Amino acid sequence: MISTFAKAGVAALIALGGISATASTASAGPDVQYRIEVQDGYRHGGHQGWGRPDRGRDRCAPWLAEEKANRMGLRRARVVDVSPRRVVVAGFDRGGRDRIVFANVRGCPVIRR
Repeated sequence: MISTFAKAGVAALIALGGISATASTASAGPDVQYRIEVQDGYRHGGHQGWGRPDRGRDRCAPWLAEEKANRMGLRRARVVDVSPRRVVVAGFDRGGRDRIVFANVRGCPVIRR
C-alpha cells in the first residue's frame, strides 16, 4: 500500500515538473498584435492619371482568351461564358468540339483544357 502511494507521488512530481517546463517555453513566443486596416479600393502603384485606379487591367480580356486558345490549337474559338472567376472558350480541335477554361486574372492562365 505504501509503495502505491510512493509511485503516485513520484508520478505527480514528474507531471508537475513537465507542466512547469512547457509553460516557460510557451510564454517565450512573440507578443500578439492586432491592427485595423482600411481598404479604399486603390492599389498601391497601380494608379493611372490623377489617382484613378486602372480598371480592367487585372482581368482576362475575352479577345485575349480567344487569341490564346487559337495559339493552343483551338479552331474557330469563341468565348461562351465569362464569370468573375473564369473565361470559357469553345471551339474545335482535331478530335471535335473542345473547350478551354482560363482564369479571369491578368495573363489568362489556363485552368482546364
